[in-house]
This record gives sequence, C-alpha cells and structure tokens, in this order.
Amino acid sequence: MLSTKQPVLRRFWYALMPLDHLKDGPKPFTLLGEPIVLFLDAKGEPAALEDRCCHRTAKLSKGWCNNGNIVCGYHGWEYDRDGKLVMIPQFPFEQPVPEAKARSFRAKARYGYVWVALDEPLSDIPAIPEDGAAGYRRINQFYDKWNTAALRLMENSFDNAHFAFVHKGTFGDINQPKPEKYEILETDCGFDAETIITIRNPPGAYRITGTTEPTTRRHQRNKWFMPFCRRLDMEYPSGIRHIIFNCATPISDGQIQVVQLLFRNDTEADCSTQELIDWDAAIIAEDRDMLESTDPDAIVDMGRKIEMHMPSDRPGMIMRKRLLDLLRQHGEEELPRQPLAQARLG
Repeated sequence: MLSTKQPVLRRFWYALMPLDHLKDGPKPFTLLGEPIVLFLDAKGEPAALEDRCCHRTAKLSKGWCNNGNIVCGYHGWEYDRDGKLVMIPQFPFEQPVPEAKARSFRAKARYGYVWVALDEPLSDIPAIPEDGAAGYRRINQFYDKWNTAALRLMENSFDNAHFAFVHKGTFGDINQPKPEKYEILETDCGFDAETIITIRNPPGAYRITGTTEPTTRRHQRNKWFMPFCRRLDMEYPSGIRHIIFNCATPISDGQIQVVQLLFRNDTEADCSTQELIDWDAAIIAEDRDMLESTDPDAIVDMGRKIEMHMPSDRPGMIMRKRLLDLLRQHGEEELPRQPLAQARLG
C-alpha cells in the first residue's frame, strides 16, 4: 500500500510537529505528499495551509507571521488561519482585497504537538488518559524522519518474534526466539493486544525497569489506532509503567515522521529523562536499521501472496485486513507500486 495513493488516509489526524517549533515563525511539512505550512494564529493555536501563495505560488513557509496571519515573503500578501487573503500591501488602503484563499486544513494542538487532518476526519485524535494525570510525567522522546512505511512501523510494534533478533543488543534474548502470543480484541478504531513477555534486564535498564534482576517480565496492554498510531503500555513487576505512544506520520510513500512520547509513573529522581531517552533511543535505532531495509510498499491485500506470514504475525495481518476493509468501504482498492515494465507501458 502506497499511502499517498489512498485518499481515505487523508481522513485521519496525524502528529506533524512539536508546537514549540512554531514559536519563531511558520514551518513547512509534507503530509501524504501534500506540502503544507504550519503557523500559530493570534490565539497561539496552530493553523495549516497549503504551502503556496495565490499570487506567484511562492512557498508561504518562507514568510513570517504578523498578528496571527501568515505573510508571503515574496510580495507580502497576507492570509489568515483559514487561508483567506486579507491584505495586499501594493493596493491603496481604499481598494478592496479580492476574494482569494489558500487551501486550509484542520489543525489542533494535542500532547504538545500540532495534529493535522487533510480531509474530514473519520475519528478523533487517540486519547492518552495519562497525559496531565496525577502521578505521570510526559517526555517528548523522539521526532525523526525514517525511510520506511508507516505500516511497517505499526506492525513491527506488535511483532513479538523480532525481539530476540533485532533487539539482541538491548532487551532481546537470542537464545529464546519463541514469541509470546497476544490476546487480541478488535475495536472500532483498531485493536487492543495484551501479553506478558520475559526480557533481559542489563545494568543499563535497572532504573528503567525498577529491578536489578538479570531478567524481568513486562505486562503489555497495547493498542493500535487506525491507521498509524500505537500505544505500548508496559508494566513491570516493580510497578513502573512505561507507556510509549507513537504516530507514524506518512510524509511520502517511502518516508515517515516518527513521533514518540513517553509517559512514566515515576519521578526524575527515580529515573532521569536522559536515561529514559538513551535507553529507548538504543531500541528504536535497532528497529530503524531493520525497517529502513524493508520495501515501503507493504501489501495489505494478503490474497496477492507477495509476503509470507507465520502465526506470530497475527497483529500485523489484522492491521492489513482492517486497512484493506477501510479502503473498500470508501470505494478504493489498494494501489501498489507498478512493476517497472508496466509503468513504462503506461
């Protein structure tokens, strides 16, 4: 599935950028192949427009903000948060501004990020109950571009069979390759998946897990939110909750913006922010190295039998089936990459 070729994927919310990045002016972002510009309006709320001026198509992201409007850096044309042209500095004061607009998109601030939906959303931004809850702290861990597909990251997140191999340098045990099974309950917006796994606990993880034992167990109560968000809720016997929330935001068919938030029910004195970032950085670096080697055209129509599967792939197979159903419910079929010879004939 090539994300930019499936219009229904425009009908979901995606985390694009930390809100703080907009404090010093507008910023560009490409979502599902659509170049947009993000900025803050007069109330400090995020706004999103097509990154093109109506005049000479210059990128609005090269301009600046003025009292909550965005000013094109080419000729100074000014637009409000809805994309309406409100000022042309070359016109005399008494001359009315013509009716013109830059396309606007829905934008919200949530969890310290700007979220955007390109078309009417089918569901709301996933809820994170721990955000702002007593006893929990939020750490904005990672904001990186990966050269892979959003679906590859999503199904990898629920793939217990890769731990022993991909994560042999952190928590995986290559001598124990048999994966634990998930209990999965499908929901309207995706599924809930629960399991208990045993992991290695090297010295660098002692304060992460809250134990100095050489191995420990993780009770995982995880969620997948269609299409490309996930929650990994890991509870250790020490009582520590290590809750990771990701949005794999599709930039293009071969690149995603990985947003990772962490919620912990301990304190900075118990385990510092830097320790938590360093530990999870090592883990996602292992994932990234492998996922960037995969074909970004992850096929959702398993009837085409392009990729082989095994029983532990069940979460990813459910994802693929649900995404294929989503496409068909909206009158679409999967549009995979054309073979080179076919593309040339076309």
